[in-house]
Amino acid sequence: MAAGLPPSHPRVHTLLGVAISSRGQTYGNLYLSDRRDGRPFDERDEAMIVALADAAGLAIDDARLLGQVRNEAEEFQRLLQPRLPDLRPIEAAALYRPATAPRPIGSDWYDAIRLSDDSCAVVIGDIAGHSMRAAAAMAQTRSMLRALLYERCESPSAVLTQLDRTLQAMADAPLTTICLACLRPAGMGWRLHWSTAGHPAPLLLLPGQPGRYLDAEPGLPLGVDPGAARPDLQYQLPGGASLVFFTDGLVEHHEHSLDEGLATLARLATEHAGQPPERLCHALLDDHPGDGSDDIAILALRLPPDRTC
Repeated sequence: MAAGLPPSHPRVHTLLGVAISSRGQTYGNLYLSDRRDGRPFDERDEAMIVALADAAGLAIDDARLLGQVRNEAEEFQRLLQPRLPDLRPIEAAALYRPATAPRPIGSDWYDAIRLSDDSCAVVIGDIAGHSMRAAAAMAQTRSMLRALLYERCESPSAVLTQLDRTLQAMADAPLTTICLACLRPAGMGWRLHWSTAGHPAPLLLLPGQPGRYLDAEPGLPLGVDPGAARPDLQYQLPGGASLVFFTDGLVEHHEHSLDEGLATLARLATEHAGQPPERLCHALLDDHPGDGSDDIAILALRLPPDRTC
């Protein structure tokens, strides 16, 4: 509640005011003072200011509701992201960040599963679209992939092929990119067995070396051609190696090429390679080369110095 005018305010002879409100909520007041012709305010002036206040109240209320919907959508998206299981002796961390642009909800996701044969599987994916429908498709796809991983002891490429066929049997399956990787103990190190469906390759960080992306044909996204052959790749990893899986929102920028974004990310990851996975994820999200127009999912793994640790 206020009384009087602030110091040095111009002198006011007549004043017309009305509350700015909507749905029983008052947001402020609108005042007019001193008509230009010097005459007192009349009923037409009162009707005009009431109409202006009503319009302002509706606009403020719409903006408030839009912000509330966006906050709820972002919270819903975060709830869809799983809590990573204990993958020891492998250290793991993952983060999700929604887009800064006013989109209702994203559809990037990550997941990690401990398998029964002393190995684990990790996945990162991106479903086309930014809507509740895309988020629902993401949750459904993630659940299907989990079931296939538990039931099948096949290569990642075979799992992705079966997932693609299963999704194609459903109506209106959206375009989806995925990178699926399995890690198994092998000698004193680890065997990385992985495949990608149109998704960026993982970033490999070795102690004392610059980060580099694993070489691979990207393959076709899910939802394009279920019968197409998919790459199936293997790589022997030494103890102490780190892997970073990410969605393209981390590197895409409308003013720069994708190659520039990838190169910047590799340099940034190399600078923070010695940090634990959680701090590494935060560092990459805080300074990522993307423009923030798309949501981001990132998952980082660090292998023990040797698999007996």
